[in-house]
Amino acid sequence: MKIEDVKVIAVLGAGTMGHGIAQLAAMAGYKVYMRDIAQEFLDRGMDRIRWSLGKLVSKGRISKEEADRVLERITPTIDLKEAVEKADFVIEAIPEKIELKKQVFSEVDQYAPRHAILATNTSSLPITEIASATGRPEKVVGMHFFNPPQIMRLVEIIRGEKTSDETVRLTAELARRFGKEVVLVNKDVPGFIVNRILARLMNEACLTVERGEATVVEVDSAIKYKVGTPMGMMELADFSGVDVFYLVMKAMQARGFKIRVCRMFEELYEKGWYGIKAGRGFYQYKGEKYERAKIPKEAGEKVNPIPIFAPAINEAAWLVRTGVATVEDIDKAIELGLNFPKGVLKLADEWGIDTIVSVLREKVKKYGDEVYEPDPLLVEMVEKGRLGMKSGEGFYKYELEETVYETIKVRKEGPLAWVILNRPDKLNAVNLKMISELDEVIDKLSEDERVRVVILMGAGERAFSAGADISTFKDVTPLQMFKFSRMFQSVLSKLEDMPKPVIAAINGYALGGGLELAMACDLRYASEKALLGQPEIKLGIIPGAGGTQRLTRLVGPGKAKELIMFGNHITAAEAEKIGLVNKVLPSATFEAEVRRLASELAERPPIALMLAKYVIKYGYEAPLGPALNLEASKFGMLFSTEDAREGVDAFLRKRKARFKGR
Repeated sequence: MKIEDVKVIAVLGAGTMGHGIAQLAAMAGYKVYMRDIAQEFLDRGMDRIRWSLGKLVSKGRISKEEADRVLERITPTIDLKEAVEKADFVIEAIPEKIELKKQVFSEVDQYAPRHAILATNTSSLPITEIASATGRPEKVVGMHFFNPPQIMRLVEIIRGEKTSDETVRLTAELARRFGKEVVLVNKDVPGFIVNRILARLMNEACLTVERGEATVVEVDSAIKYKVGTPMGMMELADFSGVDVFYLVMKAMQARGFKIRVCRMFEELYEKGWYGIKAGRGFYQYKGEKYERAKIPKEAGEKVNPIPIFAPAINEAAWLVRTGVATVEDIDKAIELGLNFPKGVLKLADEWGIDTIVSVLREKVKKYGDEVYEPDPLLVEMVEKGRLGMKSGEGFYKYELEETVYETIKVRKEGPLAWVILNRPDKLNAVNLKMISELDEVIDKLSEDERVRVVILMGAGERAFSAGADISTFKDVTPLQMFKFSRMFQSVLSKLEDMPKPVIAAINGYALGGGLELAMACDLRYASEKALLGQPEIKLGIIPGAGGTQRLTRLVGPGKAKELIMFGNHITAAEAEKIGLVNKVLPSATFEAEVRRLASELAERPPIALMLAKYVIKYGYEAPLGPALNLEASKFGMLFSTEDAREGVDAFLRKRKARFKGR
């Protein structure tokens, strides 16, 4: 059978999914029979279709005449035989109960023409088992739409053990005629792609709370705001129904999916606290229309999302290794099915495959659960150096350009440029050669339009930079040291004035000139093991590369005097407390977290970022009146850019803006 031979479609079920699928089929031009077991269900389904079409008419998407024609194509019926006896394609959308589905498929098999394909909209039940109730298992296929089907763009096409290639091909073509994006699930595994990965992610979020590592709102805040998901995981469970997710996970578990379902899910299910529809779930609700959980952004500041996502990434790797789905289809499924900004394998590449493996091994060691054992594919990728963006290849390939100087390395990863101070045997101490090379690199990166964010970091695990190379200070004259100071100051001023954001990734000691270098950057992120200080006083000198001035502007004169006069080190936590660093990040995932933050910053409009730096710096040093005038002039100037027009248009159309720096 060819796609052109499909003229009549039967949709079984007029509920949440069924009526939406029937509408899609009718809008695509097909004659549709929509069947349910009671007239009241059919009437309700038709009312929802009329309402949905009315919305499209009111928004100018279709005309009133087109809406009327769509309705004319739909025949509601409670007679199963009438619904399927002329059908070329049947889509079942009844409750998720395996015995009920098998019964219906057995009956449909008797009435439907022998050429008809029978598809099930199940989200996790086995296609092979459903197909076993028919005499045509080669024509039974999974066709999993997402709720609401009129809006969500994804359809998972799932092969049963005996599903033919022709059935898969034709089902995919039909989904595309419905206006959908298709992903192919090559093996009939519990949960397919989306629910399998979502189960890992949602369960790990819940387990993080169960173990006392963070609260519900802290975990949801970190996931929602640091990764950019539409909802936190427990917020999503409440929104769609705690009972729904609990029963899906238990059904998957019963069919071989290895998971210890979080006790909180079980407790909420047993109490009937199903989320919004029950007034209580992981959160409590007041019963207001369109109510959502209140999740402040600052709540998740201390929670690292990478350990929460690691099991989901591990699951995705298993899907790839076992041939269930391709890398591209997995990420497409997550982006379209869950509305995530990036698929989990893209996130893995961004965070580092070695980081994911390290996190998973730590979980095995800490919790003793073999479910966290890194998938062999991830282990192999680490062994072969396929670490993701930072190595140029992970699950995807990336443009990676590396230039090695005598004292520094420059690594470009797409819009990010890593400037790595490369004297690890000397704790990345600054000498004249490093200053000269930094001067050259700053000029080149400032002119490189491909680079949107610059990250400064130290090589090795011990130091960002432990300061100026003291070994070069012996037998120098005051004039030589004055020139050294002015040269260092000049390069740091140039760094501070770069027309793009600069991040200091303080991965260890940042002392003396090293801290002065970090303070010339726009943002400072420190590893929790980092130590910072201006110890020059202990050598009988004072900071000479801007430390007395920038430190004062960052922490105030009182704290600056204390740090400079005593010359003692402070921890990253204390540096964050006094405003010397913007944020402290976990040491185990430090580089991955910096990359995540830098990548987020790289998506912001480049011209606006440049002018924001300019206005903040020079406005801070000016009286309020001139500073406000400076702000107003740059604010107005930005409205001449393409980026500003793009930003406004994206906001009005409720889409993600894509800034080009024009």
